[in-house]
Amino acid sequence: MAAQVTIDQLDKDQIKSFSDFLLSYNKLSELCFIDCVNEFTGRSVSDKEDKCSLNCMEKFLKMNQRVSQRFQEFQMLANENALAAAQKLGGGK
Repeated sequence: MAAQVTIDQLDKDQIKSFSDFLLSYNKLSELCFIDCVNEFTGRSVSDKEDKCSLNCMEKFLKMNQRVSQRFQEFQMLANENALAAAQKLGGGK
């Protein structure tokens, strides 16, 4: 029974993770489309639109990577501070 609960939770976590990915992908697609696609009279994507969309996606992904990196650094620092505070409180008794 415990294994089933773990598998169910894992499935829920994977679904949540995939859902978050899709939301991010859709937001990126919408932002880059709005910024880059201006010509609707033809069937093909112009070189300018193609380059713009690639640059837009690259900037978004780099920004996302940078924010994630900073968040991890902040979390590590917060964990270190919490550990130091716990040791200080534990050592004072």
